[in-house]
Amino acid sequence: MNVRRRAMVLAAATAVIGAVTSPAVAAGPSPAAPPALPSGLYGSSDPTYDGVWRQSLALLAQHTVGVRPATSAVDWLTGQQCANGAFAPFRADVSKPCDAKVMVDTNNTAAAVQALTALGGHRAATGKAVAWLKSVQNTDGGWGYAPGGASDTNSTSVVVGALTAVGEKPARIEKGGRSPYDALVKLALPCEGEGSGAFAFQPDKKRKLAANADATAAGVVGALGKGLMVEPAMKGEAAVCSDSGSPSPQRAAANGAAYLTKALGKDGHLMSALPGATDQPDFGNTADAVVALAAQGGAERAAGPLKWLERNSSAWAKQSGPAAYAQLVFAAHATGTDPRDFGGTDLVRQLNATGPAPQTAPAGSGESGESAADDGSGGGNVWWMVGAGLAAGAGIGFLLSGRAKRKRP
Repeated sequence: MNVRRRAMVLAAATAVIGAVTSPAVAAGPSPAAPPALPSGLYGSSDPTYDGVWRQSLALLAQHTVGVRPATSAVDWLTGQQCANGAFAPFRADVSKPCDAKVMVDTNNTAAAVQALTALGGHRAATGKAVAWLKSVQNTDGGWGYAPGGASDTNSTSVVVGALTAVGEKPARIEKGGRSPYDALVKLALPCEGEGSGAFAFQPDKKRKLAANADATAAGVVGALGKGLMVEPAMKGEAAVCSDSGSPSPQRAAANGAAYLTKALGKDGHLMSALPGATDQPDFGNTADAVVALAAQGGAERAAGPLKWLERNSSAWAKQSGPAAYAQLVFAAHATGTDPRDFGGTDLVRQLNATGPAPQTAPAGSGESGESAADDGSGGGNVWWMVGAGLAAGAGIGFLLSGRAKRKRP
């Protein structure tokens, strides 16, 4: 999900980089202080760029494990919706109607739809959100992060998840005679050449596709018509890359799974690569890859990276906050693993501790509504990425496209 997080900080990164690279002038006013954390919000860091996203994932993960979120947490999320049905990453003052300055997007809207649909009782809100998503579908059948933006794998896939959640058939949601599946198949690389079988985030300026592990994990799930939360599955189609036959979403998903299997084979995890920063294990995308592999081929296929996450993800999740805990809960759920004993960590308890106390929780789980003092919200990783982009000078190009130089074997 790193591509999505990068999109969330794009506006801020652009402003900061512009300030760094512009000629020196008289000092302007000090930057505005981060908004005060609202009641009901999960996570303790600035929600400006990921508030709705992390809240949606937290609520969906809680529902997945049988925890009823606090009413204040659900109310906070529903209160973020604009009158047209869309969601922005964060609205500090929801008493003001959304105008052209409120940067709504497909990713936060689709994530909120998935969470609110799972919780139940929010049909009016989700109906308006889905109607808005349909209204901004591109003529190639896909979606970009912002309305009117070029279609990308991650955005198209999270919208597919929202459509499926509300009972829509993504194959029937067409624009220009093309469905989301048509868009995803066109973003998949062939089985010959570098990055065989992977999904690209978007075509580059020359319309070429570059393999992207983040996009591939999202693309596999989207091509299968699934959402952020995937139910444990029986063994599926073999993860072998093949270009035989007519292109289909199922074939693209199998090819993408083959790419991920190969990418994960050496170390059991994916690596992140940012300009100006040392490559390091990518916990979030590895968790997404576990979900993708389990969705396409069953839990056994994801066993290796799952074990790696159980051994190594605790510190990352603690630093990154609710969205990270949610990703791990999704990985555990997709593989039939107990999220309350994930390598010795109780993910449910840790997630619940990042926000208001749930309404109900299983006996003995020790959930607390007190936010951990050292908790983030995924925001720690967000600002680290902005800093890395600044250090690289040209890093804004990476933030803009999400096409990390993460080429896998």
